[in-house]
Amino acid sequence: MATETSHRLTGHARSVTVTALSTIGGVIAGVASHMLFTVAESQSALGLVIAAAVAQFPILYAVGIDLDDFSAKDYLYVGFMTFSLWFVTWSILLTTA
Repeated sequence: MATETSHRLTGHARSVTVTALSTIGGVIAGVASHMLFTVAESQSALGLVIAAAVAQFPILYAVGIDLDDFSAKDYLYVGFMTFSLWFVTWSILLTTA
């Protein structure tokens, strides 16, 4: 019916939300890696970025993004963006120390 409203994000707002949360999650994971692990060879830092990527899915659901519509490409996108920003952020912080 025309009176029903949907609280789900669609289209452009969905894409911007997923990208913003992935990049912010990666930056936070990079800063946390710098604070917790001062050696670049630390394997625990990789566990931190994986946890940051997985922790985003409940947040996306709470924001209003339907995770049932996610395909494998969407999950890979979130993981890649989180990893990329984590890597860049932690690399910058390690070289400035």
